[in-house]
Amino acid sequence: MAEQKKVTLYGMWASPYVKMVELALKVKDIPYEYVEEDLMNKSQLLLKFNPVHKKVPVLVHIGKAIAESLVIVEYIDENWKTGPQFLPEDPYKRSQIRFWVSYMQQVFEALTLVVKTSGEAQEKALKEWFEKVKLLEEGLKGLFPDGIPSSVDEYSKNVTLLDLAMFSYFGANEALLEVLGIKLIDPGMTPLVFSCITALIEIPEVKKASNPHEKMVAFLKLFRENALKSAKA
Repeated sequence: MAEQKKVTLYGMWASPYVKMVELALKVKDIPYEYVEEDLMNKSQLLLKFNPVHKKVPVLVHIGKAIAESLVIVEYIDENWKTGPQFLPEDPYKRSQIRFWVSYMQQVFEALTLVVKTSGEAQEKALKEWFEKVKLLEEGLKGLFPDGIPSSVDEYSKNVTLLDLAMFSYFGANEALLEVLGIKLIDPGMTPLVFSCITALIEIPEVKKASNPHEKMVAFLKLFRENALKSAKA
């Protein structure tokens, strides 16, 4: 019986898409087994569970596999009613959260380009990043007209898909500052984005799921070095 209820997450620790699912499971207090995948040598189980994209994350529940981070988070939200509801009942509010979460992925792609480039290419990538993150800031004003919840307890009870995506995509901002020497999320320029990330890290479940700073710095340095080498090849 316990085996039938078993939840297993196949992931790679530094992936923001995996982190989003981890956060969803922890915020809803769902017990799960985590399996770290070597993306250079993917396991047969991962290839079996996600034969289309062959990527992480993959969640296996009651023997059934679910792929793609946003699909998984919605599955979790619909199957476990404990903890916060990640998507509101109101159709319009739900559509707005989905829209801005989708846009966040574009912002994250711009961020990734900043990490992978240098010189003029990085300057161009930075311009795109700041344009996109400022637009995200304006969108958040409509979703948080009164600002974010003032207490950690209140915020933890009202975490949405938007918050999960926000922290997963941009929660490594301090590590990025150390690696790049560039303040990508500036409290003066994008105060709401900054406040959301700063407040989310204070939620115990989010803190538990956060990657160690030094480990993330080392990963980002290696990721950047490899990207720059590939660009020169």
